[in-house]
Amino acid sequence: MSKLKIYIRSILIPVALGAVVGFLTAGSMDYQSLQKPALAPPGILFPIVWSILYVLMGISYGILTEKGLLEPKLSAVYYIQLGVNLLWPILFFTLEWRLFAFVWILLLDALVAAMVVLFYRKNKLAGLLQLPYLAWVLFASYLNLAFFILNG
Repeated sequence: MSKLKIYIRSILIPVALGAVVGFLTAGSMDYQSLQKPALAPPGILFPIVWSILYVLMGISYGILTEKGLLEPKLSAVYYIQLGVNLLWPILFFTLEWRLFAFVWILLLDALVAAMVVLFYRKNKLAGLLQLPYLAWVLFASYLNLAFFILNG
């Protein structure tokens, strides 16, 4: 497979899946009506940040694919964290299971941290490109807990 096809496929998967989940949860997004904690960003920021993070995910995965560095464990961690990531807005917004969503995002924190380490060991750039994702998910964990506390 050509390099271009590898990167297009690698980027398109998380971006498309993120868009589908965004579409499915759009009707239940109650962010504006929630009591917000300190540091809560404006709602418009979330789709922008997530789009960038999904592209970075795809680039990292594409780097590993293109260089022949993928192993089953790397792919498993990548796709499991992506699945956990995509289920979080359903838990938080659609089902309004704020406490369970917080526990769920802690699982995501651990998976993303593991992914960063595993990617970095194979290719430094692939790992470093995931640091903004890890930082954002940790920030989202703070927001999730604060929303739970403030909104019951």
